[in-house]
Amino acid sequence: MENLNFIDPLLHGITPQTLNNKNLSVKQLACAGVGALLAAAVLKKTGHPKVGAVVGGLALPLLASAGYKKFCEVKKEKNDAKASSGIEYNH
Repeated sequence: MENLNFIDPLLHGITPQTLNNKNLSVKQLACAGVGALLAAAVLKKTGHPKVGAVVGGLALPLLASAGYKKFCEVKKEKNDAKASSGIEYNH
């Protein structure tokens, strides 16, 4: 019989592979934002203003996401430093 795995792979025990790390780091988001700005500038200089505007429009959300993520990390570190388990050890 023919190999019909392409019809429904889940029926044949083939599971889709997922990414282990779906979250992007602050550094990756910031680099993507700066890269979008540079790409937009190059596209506008080479005579593609509409495409440059679209690519440049991606820069601000990427940089804002990086800033927000860094802010949340710093806030979490401060909260963890202040918080205690309520148990004091006297040695």
